[in-house]
Amino acid sequence: MAKELTYPEGFEGVTTRWEERRDPLTARDDEGLPPLNCDLAAMVQRRMPDPADPLIKPASRFGFKSHALAVELAGASELAHLNALLIAYLRRRQWPDHAPALFCRIWAEHSDVLLAELNARWLVSSLQTFADHGQTEEQRRTGASLGLLFSMMKLYEFERTFGGTSPTEAYRLGKRVKEPLPLEMDDFSLKSGGLDYNMLAPLWRDAGADPVTAPLARHLLEMLNRDPGTVFRRIQTMRERLARREERKK
Repeated sequence: MAKELTYPEGFEGVTTRWEERRDPLTARDDEGLPPLNCDLAAMVQRRMPDPADPLIKPASRFGFKSHALAVELAGASELAHLNALLIAYLRRRQWPDHAPALFCRIWAEHSDVLLAELNARWLVSSLQTFADHGQTEEQRRTGASLGLLFSMMKLYEFERTFGGTSPTEAYRLGKRVKEPLPLEMDDFSLKSGGLDYNMLAPLWRDAGADPVTAPLARHLLEMLNRDPGTVFRRIQTMRERLARREERKK
């Protein structure tokens, strides 16, 4: 018998699980974020030690997080480390009052540096942070919509790896399981369906709406377009196969 609910405790249980990961980063008096008017340009020039200095125990939540990020970002700029610390703070229930403005200032003044330094994981995390802490409606909307897109991609692309097929390999035509889509959704047509275009075009348009988030958002969408292992590339490959098959039948 199928389970009645995917999450047995409903969305109250989902929210409880989410809240468990949002305890504030408590810091000692000599720890914490730099002030809002700190010298970001100097942080661009200074590199994180490789490896990071050993952690002095007992340490605060902030100390543990800062050290873990320093180890992960060894060799990167101090600005990249500060960006990561701000993301960690801003995912919690509480944060220093100036943290949102400092995060937005980093991306307003040094997006080119971070786009060159950070991998896709940190770029997506940065964009998602704008969803709750952007200074304009355009920043928050772009962060929320693209953040949801990349989160869903991570879920379904992870699940697909259990199917034994490479992410870069599109499914063959004619082997589809004839099952209805969930939630009574209408079927998708490879020949005439435009759901991917209808989703991506507005995201691209909105990604350019704010000068602070535009470089980051459009950079990530360009990365998506170049990546051969996404559902969008696979759908496009299947479209092309179908078109060639129909052309041969003429």
